Amino acid sequence: MTTTIAALLGGPEMIILALALLLLFGGKKIPELMKGLGKGIKEFKDGQTDADPLPAKEPVKP
Repeated sequence: MTTTIAALLGGPEMIILALALLLLFGGKKIPELMKGLGKGIKEFKDGQTDADPLPAKEPVKP
């Protein structure tokens, strides 16, 4: 039984969370944080597509 955070949070909870983030970080810092988060997600997805699913094994020398 897996649930996501978005399923647990409704409209009022999201507004309260957004206001708390605004108070903690300020209006100028939030776009910088989201930009960094977006870059991190993009790099992670790029890393998943670039990675080999099964690395080639080196032959064993007797």
